[in-house]
Amino acid sequence: MAASDDSGSIKNAVAMVLAGGQGQRLLPLTRRRAKPALRFAANYRIIDFTLSNCVNSNLKRVHLLTQYAATSLHRHIQQGWSNLFVEALGEFVDIVPPQRIFADRWYAATADAIYQNLFMLQEERPRWVFVLSGDHAYKMDYGLMLEQHLDSEVELTIACCPMPREYCTELGVVETDQSGYIIGFEEKPTSPKPIPNNPDYSLVSMGVYLWNTEELARQVAQDATSNSSHDFGRDIVPNMVEQGLPIMAYQFAQLNGRPAYWRDIGTLESYWQSNMDLLKPSPELDLYDRQWPIYSRRDQHSAAKVAGPEVEASLEECLISPGCVISGSRLRRSLLSPGVYVAEGAEVSESILMDNVHIGAGARLHKVIVDEGVEIPAGYTVGLDRAQDKKKFVVTDSGITVVRADATLE
Repeated sequence: MAASDDSGSIKNAVAMVLAGGQGQRLLPLTRRRAKPALRFAANYRIIDFTLSNCVNSNLKRVHLLTQYAATSLHRHIQQGWSNLFVEALGEFVDIVPPQRIFADRWYAATADAIYQNLFMLQEERPRWVFVLSGDHAYKMDYGLMLEQHLDSEVELTIACCPMPREYCTELGVVETDQSGYIIGFEEKPTSPKPIPNNPDYSLVSMGVYLWNTEELARQVAQDATSNSSHDFGRDIVPNMVEQGLPIMAYQFAQLNGRPAYWRDIGTLESYWQSNMDLLKPSPELDLYDRQWPIYSRRDQHSAAKVAGPEVEASLEECLISPGCVISGSRLRRSLLSPGVYVAEGAEVSESILMDNVHIGAGARLHKVIVDEGVEIPAGYTVGLDRAQDKKKFVVTDSGITVVRADATLE
C-alpha cells in the first residue's frame, strides 16, 4: 500500500508520463500512431499499463507528455480514462503536447520533455515527481517505491529489475553496491555488466524514476544548457553517478504473489513475443488479477461469437476480444483485437490481428501481425513463403510478417 501519513502520502506526488515516442523499431505499426497507443494483449493499448499502475497506486495527478502521431492516443485517453479521475478531488490525467515555451523545438529527449514543462511543477509544487515511460508493460505499486525513497533519503530512486544479458544491449544497465546505491549506469552497452554471482543476467533500469522535485528541476535545467542529448539515461543519470550523488535502486519484486514482470516493447520481435507469452496457461503478466485491474477504453461491442455452420470452429490458446466473429475457422496461439472477423475455412496461427481486421474464407496466416482495418482476401496466404512475403510486407529476421494498414493485397 502507498505511504499513508500526510507528509509522505503519494497524493503529494505527480506523474510525468513520457508518451511521445515514435517507436522507429516498431515500424510500420507506429507509422500512424505513437508507440504507447499500439494494441497490446488484444484488448488494451500499451499506455494502459502505466496508467493503470498510477490509478491502482492512488497516484492520480498525471501529466501525459505526447508528441509524435498523437491523435489516436489523445482520443483513447479522452474517451477511456477521464472518468477514472475526479476533478473535484484534485485528480486529473492531463494531455500535454510540446509547449515550445523555453525553446523553439519539439521535445529533444526525455529530460528535455520535463524541462519544457517545468512551469507545471512550479505551479503545482509537488513534493515528488514520478517520471514514467508510457510504452512499457508491467504492474507495479508506486507507493512501495515511495516508501523506500523516503527511508533512503536520496534525491532520486530508479526502479530496476534483472533481465537476461542478451536483451540488455538496448536498455540502461545498472550497477549497485551492497546497500542498493547505484554506483554505475551505462545506457545500451554492447557488453552489459552482469549481476554479481549471476553472470547470465544484468540489472536494468525500468525507466521508472522517482525524484525529489527540486533536484529534478535542478538537473534538467543544468542539462538544458549543456551540449548533451538531453536524455535521462544517456546524460543525467550517468553524470550524477560520476559526481557521486546518491541514487538508490528500487528492486522490483512480485505483486500480489505473482513474479515481477516488465517488458520494454521496443522491437517487432519483442512486441510479437510479449503478446505470445500471454497465451501461456499461467503467464507472468496476469490480465485477470482483480486486485490490480488493467483499465482501458471500452468501446460498445457485442460479445465475441464462435460459430461453425459447416466447418467446426477450432480455438487453441487464443485471446478473443469483444466484437469478434469466428465462423468455422481454425485459430491457434493468436490474439484478436475488437471487431475482428475470421471467415469459414481460414487458418490463423501465432498471429496478432488488430482492430476490425477481416480474414477471408480459406485464408492462411502464420506468425503474422495484421494492422488495423486490413482485409485479407479469401484464399490468401501470409507468413508461409518468406521470399514472397518480403516483396510486399515487412518481414523480420526471425520470420515475423507485418501487414501494414495500407497494404495492397491481390
